[in-house]
Amino acid sequence: MPWKKRPGMKPVTRKTVELDAASMPVGRLASRIAMILMGKHKADYEPNKDTGDRVLVKNLKNLIFTGKKWDQKKYFRTSNRPGGLKETQVKDLREEKPELIIKHAVQYMLPKNKTQALRMKRITFEK
Repeated sequence: MPWKKRPGMKPVTRKTVELDAASMPVGRLASRIAMILMGKHKADYEPNKDTGDRVLVKNLKNLIFTGKKWDQKKYFRTSNRPGGLKETQVKDLREEKPELIIKHAVQYMLPKNKTQALRMKRITFEK
């Protein structure tokens, strides 16, 4: 992270923010997590500095989707080969790896630049 090595820059102090996955729907939770990771909740936010905090998400088994999304929502991935399109339903991910649902939602809410991968590492999950 080159911004840490410049003389005169203050070291970044990161707090851990705990969020409950059962308290709000997945989209609202993901946008809240994205804002915390970017540091937009702080008064000294600057877009060119990565001053965001760490996030701990609890109660992943009690994720909330509104409407019929548990039955209708699907995630797609491809191998870029003919016939290589794979799909996974959200209700299957809920049982196997519920953290992937949150990671997928947060990743697409963060800016698409060099800091995206660094920010995604600051999310932890407690089952």
